[in-house]
Amino acid sequence: MPETTLRAADSDRATVAEVLGTAMKDGRLTVEEYDERLAAAYAARTHADLAVLTADLPVPRAAAAPAGGPTYGSCGGGDLRNAWRGYATVALVVWAVYLMSSLAGGFGYPWPVWVVGPWGAVLLARTLGTRGALARR
Repeated sequence: MPETTLRAADSDRATVAEVLGTAMKDGRLTVEEYDERLAAAYAARTHADLAVLTADLPVPRAAAAPAGGPTYGSCGGGDLRNAWRGYATVALVVWAVYLMSSLAGGFGYPWPVWVVGPWGAVLLARTLGTRGALARR
């Protein structure tokens, strides 16, 4: 069975979400593109569905694919620290935009929770999972 027809796991979707978040932080994706791709990542059923979401994005050197299969990014050790920095930067920018627009036109629906909420939840789960794996070693 080809690797691309294999069903994707939640961890695969979370890894793609991290790659997309990094791409947005680096300016490779707009917030709208990020939102669309993130929704598609969580709706993905196969590895092929996930691969298409990151096909036009560069793969970090540390996450280069081993000879055996697809790679959607890496988030171990120092990468977690960078992922949290990127998250914090994007969260600050998004909330600043919300506050500025709210001051000008009145406070409305707090839409930034839909940008930083899912990303933060995935990043927190990944961090706790990585720390748990390191503690078991």
